Amino acid sequence: MLTPMPEKALSPDDTPPETPHYHGHRQRLRERFHSAGPDALNDYELLEMVLFPALPRRDVKPLAKALLKTFGSFAEVIHAPEPRLREIDGIGDASITQLKLIAAAAQRIAKGEVRQKHALASWQDVITYCRTSMAFADKEQFRLLFLDKRNQLIADEVQQTGTVDHTPVYPREVIKRALELSATAIILVHNHPTRHFSLTPDHAQAH
Repeated sequence: MLTPMPEKALSPDDTPPETPHYHGHRQRLRERFHSAGPDALNDYELLEMVLFPALPRRDVKPLAKALLKTFGSFAEVIHAPEPRLREIDGIGDASITQLKLIAAAAQRIAKGEVRQKHALASWQDVITYCRTSMAFADKEQFRLLFLDKRNQLIADEVQQTGTVDHTPVYPREVIKRALELSATAIILVHNHPTRHFSLTPDHAQAH
């Protein structure tokens, strides 16, 4: 006859883990995002959702708030230079990849919206477009917008990237590229990283 083995008491390591408190918070955020839309969420809540895939086993609310406190806004967080992001405690490769993915998506969307327009109707349209691509760059860029005869965007290219306060410009290269694209107009843009974003309204006809 077999004698039943006595039950072994559970050690602390054997205790089934409780569901972390932030799991319910994540689900509530997702539900609010889908039911009420993104406008119903604060910037730090949207940042939390961006960071969910990168940090699946961590409460990311304190990190999202720390990022906003450091950089100022959702846009400034996702466009912040990688070395600055790494200064924030808790940010690693996965989090940076996730933030930069959102930044890249925002730039692609902005470019797509402009290309769908019949024309760049005003300088404000140009400034809004360039702000998305250049506002938070940490080095000076010399950017070229090539337009057709209806002021429709043909191409948006960074011709040169310089230092924090200097970038070289080569007129011969600008004209050569305009001829290659058969552009009838060019908008020349450069940024000033030390002063966030400013647009130099240099506009030239390509011959």
